[in-house]
Amino acid sequence: MTTDPGSGSSSTGRAPVQFGAGPSSDLISSQGRTIIADAVVAKIAGIATREISGVYDVGGGTARVVGALRDRIPGARVNHGQGVAVEVGEKQAAIDIGIVAEYGVALHELAVGIRRNVIAAVENMTGLEVTEVNITVFDVVLFDENDPGTEADAKPRVQ
Repeated sequence: MTTDPGSGSSSTGRAPVQFGAGPSSDLISSQGRTIIADAVVAKIAGIATREISGVYDVGGGTARVVGALRDRIPGARVNHGQGVAVEVGEKQAAIDIGIVAEYGVALHELAVGIRRNVIAAVENMTGLEVTEVNITVFDVVLFDENDPGTEADAKPRVQ
């Protein structure tokens, strides 16, 4: 997902992030500019998403498969930006997040919690104004009821 500042068009089909608009005067001043990389915003948003109870995983099918493979490599680091796409302008950011939710969680309330946490984290840490946080629920995970352990210890079963 990219925006060409010259054309003002976006490949996402939504209105482009307004370059140069927004409330944060700390990012551009007479003493210089602060540029926040897309990967930084994606990482912050991914961590903030994972903090919300009811989020089983972040990312769609392919991202989750790649993440599972990476987790099996000794010494590999977790990609906190997995499943998060961002569009960052000079003062604003738009964020798309794909999640897998735990079964039984009210998905609309989960989305509200994720959106609130992501906006607070990104705005507080970067000074960017978050214009939108779009959330896609790719799947719901059930826990195996035949497992004698607690739900937290249960083996997930994707439906």
